[in-house]
Amino acid sequence: MAGKVRVKVWGDYACFTRPEMKVERVTYPVMTPSAARGILEAIFWRPEFRYRISRIGVLKLGRQMVILRNEISDRQGRTPIFVEDKRQQRSSLVLKDVAYIIEGEMVLRPHATEPLAKYLDMFARRVKRGQYFHTPYLGTREFPAHFDEVREEDTPPPIQLSIGPMLLDVAYVEDKNRREFSFRKPGKSAPVSGYAQAVFFQAELQDGWLHVPKEKYDELWRLEERSCSTT
Repeated sequence: MAGKVRVKVWGDYACFTRPEMKVERVTYPVMTPSAARGILEAIFWRPEFRYRISRIGVLKLGRQMVILRNEISDRQGRTPIFVEDKRQQRSSLVLKDVAYIIEGEMVLRPHATEPLAKYLDMFARRVKRGQYFHTPYLGTREFPAHFDEVREEDTPPPIQLSIGPMLLDVAYVEDKNRREFSFRKPGKSAPVSGYAQAVFFQAELQDGWLHVPKEKYDELWRLEERSCSTT
């Protein structure tokens, strides 16, 4: 891969929430590609490119544990809310003491004006210096992630694990017939309307590596590039 990027990440806790769990948070046993993409974007992001995760190496699988957290039932908006009236206690199944290797590819968008090598060099420098745009996290914001360059000794143990359907990422599809919410698309100055569609894949840990099928990203990006106008 010409635009290959690599980074080692670790943390005390992680929660990669399964979307089918509507009330209690239950984590996947390993990091999801969408969470890996979020970490890469926290370190370095530009609207001229996107990240495609190729595989995730599990250095530390971690152990599962249950914690009880205070959450609010409503999303904070323009109108202030009284937290005491909206507070709910929910249990979460999380991971403790995890570490991963993220390998991906930086793919230029059509409106990019700079060469790929320039962005790759900027990413490598930021990883080496420990720089980031916002604090990277392991699934949820209260679980911050540390990161560093991948060393020769960083080799995943030969773990074999069948996971089943896993969230790859969410496509934000521009569609004037389904105005479910507004969002910004790279290359467009004004917000657009549309909907969100989740894309899944069959996940399996082989010799400590979670391989992400490239064709699923092709499906995801086709959805995002598609737009529908009112008839």
